[in-house]
Amino acid sequence: MTDASADAVPPTLLLVEDSDTQALRIRRMLEGHGFAVTRVASGEAALDTLDTRIPDLVVADYHLPGMNGGQMARQLRMSAATRMIPVLMLTEGGEPGLEREGLESGADAYVPKSAEPDLIVFRIRALLREGAGAGSGQRDASPLFRRARILIVGGEGARAHAVAALAALMRNDGHDVTVIGYPGAMERDDWFDPARAPDCVVVDLVSDRFDGIAFCQELDDLRQDVVVAGGGAPRILGLSGPGAARGVFPARAFEAGVDDIVADDIEPDVLALRIRALVRRKLLQDDVRRIDLDRQAREIAIEAARAEAAAIASKASLAEALEQANAELADANRRLIETQGKLVQTAKMASLGELVAGIAHEINNPLAFILAHKDTVARLLAQVIAEEPATDGDGARHAVLMKCRDRVESMSLGLRRIQNLVLNLRKFSRLDEGLFQVIDVPEALETVLALLTQKFGNLIVVERDYRAPERLYCQSALLNQVMMNIISNAADAIHSMLEDAGQGGDPAGPARGIIRIGTELRVSEVTGEQSYVFIVTDNGPGIPAEVKERIFEPFFTTKPVGAGTGLGLAIAYSVVQAHHGTITIADAGAGGGQGSVFTISVPWQPHFEAMAEPAHGMTEMQA
Repeated sequence: MTDASADAVPPTLLLVEDSDTQALRIRRMLEGHGFAVTRVASGEAALDTLDTRIPDLVVADYHLPGMNGGQMARQLRMSAATRMIPVLMLTEGGEPGLEREGLESGADAYVPKSAEPDLIVFRIRALLREGAGAGSGQRDASPLFRRARILIVGGEGARAHAVAALAALMRNDGHDVTVIGYPGAMERDDWFDPARAPDCVVVDLVSDRFDGIAFCQELDDLRQDVVVAGGGAPRILGLSGPGAARGVFPARAFEAGVDDIVADDIEPDVLALRIRALVRRKLLQDDVRRIDLDRQAREIAIEAARAEAAAIASKASLAEALEQANAELADANRRLIETQGKLVQTAKMASLGELVAGIAHEINNPLAFILAHKDTVARLLAQVIAEEPATDGDGARHAVLMKCRDRVESMSLGLRRIQNLVLNLRKFSRLDEGLFQVIDVPEALETVLALLTQKFGNLIVVERDYRAPERLYCQSALLNQVMMNIISNAADAIHSMLEDAGQGGDPAGPARGIIRIGTELRVSEVTGEQSYVFIVTDNGPGIPAEVKERIFEPFFTTKPVGAGTGLGLAIAYSVVQAHHGTITIADAGAGGGQGSVFTISVPWQPHFEAMAEPAHGMTEMQA
């Protein structure tokens, strides 16, 4: 095998070795085979160099001061910018289980330092072939790799030793750790700065200096502000004493916004894994967000390059080139506006879901309190009535007690109705709508209908005909957003028709509108594939032909200004497309008019329904 020619750019290697003697020997050997070598003495220093320069391969000693080679490899695998860099792990050799531990941490190969130099070089060249293009040398000034930032709150008082031990553990795992003794030392503005915002906040929940639960609630509120501002939400981990990790204390912590809670007597390795899992999810979300922004920037650059190329290529027809460039720009601008509108609507729906879940939770606590005391009042009232003589002169006292008992029973009906409404709100506001899962279709549809009860009033009757299987593998948005938009629009159309006919003024009168909701399985005559079909039929005024052609366009609406955004059916169309399904509109009457029929068809996958349990909403009221 011959070395690379002098004209070729030599592969760049990052050597991580704390021993000066070993580093000099390995570096000379590698440079003698044509590699460009940069040497650092610790894992922390190696991670710092990745902010501005990504090597083609990392050669690391496993036994390093502070962070060892395995911990450094795990840090590399947590970032999209460094995930594909090959890592060759060196050791003195012979330790049992060390090779397995090194490979499990993310290393690609394991070689003893005592191995022949040619073997080390061969392994490096093989890894470079496998990972061709992973490193790209010099990058721009913006750091693409960074260590996770961890903020620990609670470094003073009786538990200072436990907090200090945790900080040392996290620093050895390669994280950038900051410790503050109490919440007042936290800089709020740092949370909105991407260069300083923490990825994970560890709070001492049983500190003798501050109320850990109340502080977590403040952090959760601040985290929501960060999300609204377009940032990434940091994770919150609660650190408790051994006795506080049981009973009602964890429930209070999770209600306050804590993502995970551990006792401080947990094994250090397990604690590191718990924090590592939280941080990994946060960094992966940041990478996805950054990649999406890069993709949008590339698309804009491509559009600009196309417009410029079109202008240069058609100098002889400048007017035609200008018209083409304007058309492309208008098309790109239109698509950008559509995308922005959908993102705004999605953000609004997510924020609304969080708001609804929070309000439902806040209502539920006093509601449970009232229900509990109502039962006590009813029981005591029953005892008083049993002890009170049926007649006391004119019987007025007994009549008053009986009236009180009747009123308490009436209160019970009202409270149970509020309880059911809160239950439906909590079901509907689940934040996992982007995930495919097994859904209980009748339960989900009934939740949607319950939330639209006020819109139906007494003028509209809903008829149900569920013939398809109860379970469907889909996104929650298929039922929560698509079906709610279609049913809500049908109710609006019926109300508008009745008002135009002068029949909408008596809400206590007989129903005049009908909405039918049905499900069924259909088999394609061509492919034999089964489809799960939703059918929504109404007896409203129908949809004009010219409106049908544009009904799924973003921002198109027939409602008055301020009454609709024109994004409901556009988002519904996108959700159905994500399921590889179809959505069609037809007239309910044979001759046109007399209502509309929306048909939503998505592929049915029976093997998912057979293997998984349905994803229900909240099945019981939680304090």
